[in-house]
Amino acid sequence: MSSGTSITSTILPCWLAGVDGCPAGWIVALALLDAGHRLSRLRFILCPRFEAVLSLTPAPQIIAIDMPIGLLDTPEPGGRDCDQLARRLLRRRSSSVFSPPSRSVLQATHYDRVRGHGMSRQAFGILPKIREVDGLITPAHQTTVYEAHPELAFMYLAGAPMQRNKKSTAGREERLKALRRASNPRYASLPSALQRALRTYTRRQVAHDDLLDACVLLTTSHRLATAQAQRLPATPALDARGLRMEICY
Repeated sequence: MSSGTSITSTILPCWLAGVDGCPAGWIVALALLDAGHRLSRLRFILCPRFEAVLSLTPAPQIIAIDMPIGLLDTPEPGGRDCDQLARRLLRRRSSSVFSPPSRSVLQATHYDRVRGHGMSRQAFGILPKIREVDGLITPAHQTTVYEAHPELAFMYLAGAPMQRNKKSTAGREERLKALRRASNPRYASLPSALQRALRTYTRRQVAHDDLLDACVLLTTSHRLATAQAQRLPATPALDARGLRMEICY
């Protein structure tokens, strides 16, 4: 897993967040990383809008989010370089990496408008959330907010790509096992916090796999904060707005 370059560390202690889109908005796994590299005070927060994620209190120094940041002006086969590199690493899970829309079709509200632009129906389904993030994110935000991908994060924890679909019972168990493997002292509070969240939110608000994804994205934030994360590609291109087009894991 040597593709890419590590990301500069931040000053500890600091607050970290893993963020995933969910039916009711955005689910945030928020925790404090102490000087001993242990996560504490872990909790889940449901934000109805991305603006609320950017305004969290306490404010995270690092946010890893599963949503495209930086868009092509016009569609290209396979999407951005970072999307193509992520698919190569994920192999059997490569279909989990969607090609995001080009900015030229970002305002589309019907799939017929984007047909032939290299965007799948699955990617079109999250278009409102991509639009929401793109409307608020700036290059300055990218010192805090990093695009990440749960399947890359699970691959890092497990040493290989996941084999099961994340929405299946077997897939959830496989991902829970990967998280438990990471539950040494630094991640000791993850399993109990996850169980509390499952009791707190309904499936219509937050799906089980959304919570698992937010959990694992928190581990990506941890690697970002401690200069252990990898960047795809090693030297990311900038989009027309100056946003880096990269995926960190």
